[in-house]
Amino acid sequence: VQLVESGGGSVRAGTSLTLTCVTSGYTDDGHCMGWFRQVPGKQREKVALIGSDRATHYSQSVKGRFTISRDNAKDTLYLQMNSLKPEDSGIYYCAARPCTNGRYPYWGQGTQVTVS
Repeated sequence: VQLVESGGGSVRAGTSLTLTCVTSGYTDDGHCMGWFRQVPGKQREKVALIGSDRATHYSQSVKGRFTISRDNAKDTLYLQMNSLKPEDSGIYYCAARPCTNGRYPYWGQGTQVTVS
C-alpha cells in the first residue's frame, strides 16, 4: 500500500488549501483514512478522519473550517482547509488502516503547510 500526498504550500492566514492523497495497493474500499499533522517538538496529532461509510470526525481546532472527503473511484483522499490560521502550519500526513484495526499501518511521506 502506498500513499502520496500533495497540495501543501505557503499561504497567508485566511486563505484556503486542498490537500490530496492518492492511494494504491488497497484491494477494497473497506478501509478507514485520516489526516494527521506534526509540528517540530510536538507529537503527531489527528486532524480529520473518515470511515469506509464516509462518517467523519474532526479535531476541535479544525471543526467547521476543514472538510475531509474521499473518492473511492479515484483512490483519493482530500482535505479542504479553509480560513487557515498560523497554528494550522505543520507537516500533514495521510494514513490508512483496515477499519477493523485501530492502528494506522500505512502512511504517506507528508506535505508541508505553512500559514503566515
